[in-house]
Amino acid sequence: MSGRLWFFKRWRPRSLQARQMLAASVGLVGFLALAGYALDAAFADTARANLQERLKSYARAYADGIDFTRDRSLYIREQPPDSRFDGPGSGLYMQVVLADGTRANSMSAEGPILPAEGGGLLSPRQEVFEGPLPMTQIDGTPGSVYRYGLGLMWDADADPATEFPYTIYVMEDSRALGAQLRVFRGRVWFYLGGAGLILLLLQTVILQWSLRPLRRVITELTKVQRGETERMSERHPRELEPLTDSINAFIESERENLERQRNTLADLAHSLKTPLAVLRTQLDSGAQDQDLREEFDVQLRRMNNLVSYQLARAASSGHKLFSAPLPIESNAEEIVRGLEKVYAAKGVLCEFDIDAAARFHGEPGDLQELLGNLLENAFKWAKRRVLLSAHPLPAPGARRAGLVLSVDDDGPGIAPEDIAKVLQRGVRGDERVQGHGIGLSIVQDLIKDYRGELQVLRSPELGGARFEVKLPPGP
Repeated sequence: MSGRLWFFKRWRPRSLQARQMLAASVGLVGFLALAGYALDAAFADTARANLQERLKSYARAYADGIDFTRDRSLYIREQPPDSRFDGPGSGLYMQVVLADGTRANSMSAEGPILPAEGGGLLSPRQEVFEGPLPMTQIDGTPGSVYRYGLGLMWDADADPATEFPYTIYVMEDSRALGAQLRVFRGRVWFYLGGAGLILLLLQTVILQWSLRPLRRVITELTKVQRGETERMSERHPRELEPLTDSINAFIESERENLERQRNTLADLAHSLKTPLAVLRTQLDSGAQDQDLREEFDVQLRRMNNLVSYQLARAASSGHKLFSAPLPIESNAEEIVRGLEKVYAAKGVLCEFDIDAAARFHGEPGDLQELLGNLLENAFKWAKRRVLLSAHPLPAPGARRAGLVLSVDDDGPGIAPEDIAKVLQRGVRGDERVQGHGIGLSIVQDLIKDYRGELQVLRSPELGGARFEVKLPPGP
């Protein structure tokens, strides 16, 4: 059992380079093997076809030079088409088969025992090609031949009564064809092996070159881990850009979270210094137990409130870097229903212009906070109408789309010189309007966390104020 655990601990997945080399090598070897097999089969078929044509030409040459006497005795007028027909055991043989079963052989067929099977009389114009067929060589050793047969009809006087059929067989030793195939196969596999070796070396070079960007990413990531650089560079192939952009975004998010946590702890420590100093002073002053108890109660409540505030602030800060996309319309409808009840006396109507592809990539609470504050501000200042618009912000490449979110109202609007004042924490556009003046500052804080921007404009549709939020495309 321990040995098995040791094996799994020691086992590591193959590297990308090893995987690609193995896959490419297996594919290349398989391709070369199939190519060699296909070339071998094609050459063998071509060689057999050429052999058949050559034997056929010999048979027709013999047919042109054959005569028969009146008693149907065979004699050959001309020299054989190849001198090997006159050499015993030369490997090229001719045999004529007559209707009565008589067989006449060429000089080369004297000695070898030609195939006994088949080789009978063929119908006129009938052709056969067979082989390899077993035979016995002139030295008694076994061998084989390819045999071509051509059926003919002899008619010397153009008289049907004198016609008689005969067949010419031409045979050639199969060793000649085998030698051709061996030479061809040797050369084919030699050249294919050489080409395969060259291709393996070439694909190794290409693989090293193609994986160089990944090695550069690993090198840069190692430098980031060691603290030698703060982020990864942007000089990467576009296929790796989503990866490097995500890593950079993650690094920046973690850096911001760390800075936020440090600030929160520093703020908490600073806030607790005063209550602790008060308690220390009370203890050192020798105050009465009752007074000391009351002071302890006050300061403990104060410290509890400070801790609760800082924890709530830390929990509400930041957002997840990779979040599921949230629909806009369903979240906005819930908020609008509540606002319509609050401002029922004004009879404000909220309209939607929301693209079906628009999505908010972040925390559900952040989306509720963003829509809630913008819509509440619009309901507060609107006379009759509010317009909520949402459209995706196109992103280059494979990055996720951004978001353009705007809320318009038909109220008095905001003068350009008052925009900066309205966006300050605790400042209200009109002191007569109920509120605390922190809703828009919360919106600004949220937008800053998402690296977006907020613009306050004049609404071209309704004539009042327009609060437009642009959230950039993500990694």
